Amino acid sequence: RSSVTSRYEMLYRSTTGQEEAALAAATAREADAALHPLQDTTLGSLTMYVVPETSSLLPQGINVYVGKHRSALVRAGGSLAALQARLQEVAQVMSFTAGSIAAALSDRVPDGQLSPDARRYLKSSLGYEITFSLLNPDPKSHTVDWDIEGAVNRYVKPVLDKLSLVANFSVDSQILYYAVLGVTPRYDKESSSFLLSTHSLPHVINPVEARLGSSAASLYPVLNFLLYVPERSHSPLYIQDKDGAPVSTNAFHSPRWGGIMVYNVEAPASPHASLPLHVDVDMARVMEVFLAQLRLLFGLSREEVPPEFLLESPGNEGLADWELDHLLWAHTVENIATVSTTLTSLAQLLDKIGNIVIKDDVASEVYRAVASVQSAVTKLSLGHLHAAFQASKEAVTSSERAFFDPSLLHLLYFPDDQKFAIYIPLFLPMAVPILLSLAKIVRETRLRKKEPTKMD
Repeated sequence: RSSVTSRYEMLYRSTTGQEEAALAAATAREADAALHPLQDTTLGSLTMYVVPETSSLLPQGINVYVGKHRSALVRAGGSLAALQARLQEVAQVMSFTAGSIAAALSDRVPDGQLSPDARRYLKSSLGYEITFSLLNPDPKSHTVDWDIEGAVNRYVKPVLDKLSLVANFSVDSQILYYAVLGVTPRYDKESSSFLLSTHSLPHVINPVEARLGSSAASLYPVLNFLLYVPERSHSPLYIQDKDGAPVSTNAFHSPRWGGIMVYNVEAPASPHASLPLHVDVDMARVMEVFLAQLRLLFGLSREEVPPEFLLESPGNEGLADWELDHLLWAHTVENIATVSTTLTSLAQLLDKIGNIVIKDDVASEVYRAVASVQSAVTKLSLGHLHAAFQASKEAVTSSERAFFDPSLLHLLYFPDDQKFAIYIPLFLPMAVPILLSLAKIVRETRLRKKEPTKMD
């Protein structure tokens, strides 16, 4: 059951002189850039500009242009009712809908009410660890150089700076030698190449993951992005889709885990070329794929947008401002549901264990979690998105501290029946001679009372 509903508070006004000047730009992109300093930058707010039907800002066949900030250009046309419906559709695309709520609560919603991709997204967490791994299974044939530090600073850091409102991120990298995929690719005579079919891709991850070792000591979910350079005996290597056609990016992603990209090396012009071959990885092409997979893991896919919508590319930042708002909405709702589940489980645990002792610090964490989650619900209903998200994070932290407090853990494993099972074997050998002695004393006392006393 879910009592979460989405509603919009819509206010209408006329454009100002500065906005009119910005809307006189030649293209929608220029207009979006000029309108950005004039807009309300509050998290969760949207500004939609209704332009005339004959406006040249929007291309032919496009009725809505969604910028990379928190604004959209909507072409007027038809009746006011049609315009109202179009504005409502824009609000649903750029904000939070019933489908978004179901995806955020995917672990608590029946499968029949979910879209196929609802369980693909990462669950809400206070932090994430991103690991970039270069797999070189044949170092005797290939010497691979990749400028991962420069690529992270240039392509990944702007995205993580934007996502810093959602969670904390840490990035590391590693190079693994003699690490193979664990699946033998099929040789195709027609193309003189090796192929990995769709049904074999799930079997690739487990053997590779055993070599990564990044999630063993991690407190947060780990996102793995692997660049695989095929060994010379299996090169070139291509990934096939369900229809048997080669995948354009030569990569695939695994839900809630990460992605793998196969990077083929051009064969040397001369068969007698000296080994190992030196390979410089094109990091721009690689990072383009990995950032697209990162968006998929966070549920920022743009595939379900209506055809008359034109979405501006977010550029180097990786995600638009309204997409960031979408993430904050989803994670806030998920955090509230997580706190509710954690506190309910703790209450059920306390009901089952009658002799449990609750310390003052545990009780204060529970009270703090309840107060924070109530504050998050109130602020979310008022549209204060950033404050609601911060309150939900505090509620999650307090509820987890209370549930996993060391003073409670030992009582989880020693209920009353287990205590009897543990202590009876220890005390029974000592109790038997004591009980026998007591029985002997009682018997002798009774015999003394029955014997007649001698009278002189």
